[in-house]
Amino acid sequence: MSEATVAIIGAGPIGLELAAALKQAGVDYLHFEGGQIGQTVSRYPKMTRFFSSASRIALCGVPLVTADQSKASREEYLAYLRGIVTQFDLEILTYHRVTEIEKSDEGFTLQTDHQGEVQRHRVRNIVLATGDMSFPRLLHIPGEDMGHVSHDFDEPHRYFRKRLLIVGGKNSAIEAAVRCHHAGAEVSLSYRQAALDPQRIKYWLLPEVEALIKAKKIKYYPSTLPAQITATEVTLRPTGEGQGPAVKVDADFVLLLTGYVMDTTLFKMLGVALEGENTSPVFDPRTMRTNVPGVYVAGTSAAGTQVSFKLFIENCHIHVPRIVAALTGQAPPDEMPDQAPPHQIPES
Repeated sequence: MSEATVAIIGAGPIGLELAAALKQAGVDYLHFEGGQIGQTVSRYPKMTRFFSSASRIALCGVPLVTADQSKASREEYLAYLRGIVTQFDLEILTYHRVTEIEKSDEGFTLQTDHQGEVQRHRVRNIVLATGDMSFPRLLHIPGEDMGHVSHDFDEPHRYFRKRLLIVGGKNSAIEAAVRCHHAGAEVSLSYRQAALDPQRIKYWLLPEVEALIKAKKIKYYPSTLPAQITATEVTLRPTGEGQGPAVKVDADFVLLLTGYVMDTTLFKMLGVALEGENTSPVFDPRTMRTNVPGVYVAGTSAAGTQVSFKLFIENCHIHVPRIVAALTGQAPPDEMPDQAPPHQIPES
């Protein structure tokens, strides 16, 4: 059984930054990731660019440089994360999913599953850096599990000269609609609200999608939600009072880009208090310690399932020195001097 002072669960950007900081502080740790490093970023659509500037999502004081000085793409950021791991020689147990955690007076015993091999590890502290985008938010309607229906947008080529209905009106849905239109898809867009919210869409995408809708190059169905999906069409029901009858939209493919929810399994297993509509963990913002002694939270998982986005990579960097200070008995740091207020939309 391996032992360490700290277990970091999750190897996204903030998990990696914390690992590098603990290593530099001489704190021994074990680092677990159920998939590959940057697992959430790897699920972004191909060639997606971050909303945040490169300097805001850079880690460990290492500049993130892009070829054309623009915002980083998914591919550039994944390469950057690999570079961080290499440069700081971080040891990460990837594809090791934490399945059980037991508390005791001495700390915690974690059980992991690596390709069917079960291992146990003993630590005194745990940092949950598991992110806030674990599972797609399901609509629970007939046909949602059909083969031509997806909750993830990968890239537009699949939809060339096909009828594509996209459900959603925030950043991911709008980007998919614009990109698929330009790739030759016949795009329809259903959104539960009456109008698109400029605060939820990348500023360079909003004028374009509005122009495409106005020119009827993208068919727009505001104030609607899908009620049923079949092999050839989707029934949209009105969401507002006094609206008309249901509408049937022909569709060869359906993208349900309705957001994601956080996996709270480990939080509940440890007894971390969750509150509010976001089921966000309770923690001391000076130290990031939860209500459970020895259990800390880092990164966007500190916000729970984000309905209105407040935490992003760029305003989670401060979590790292706070946790390191708490673990090493130092005074908690103040806000980082260059800390920018959070943007209104997620990086993806």
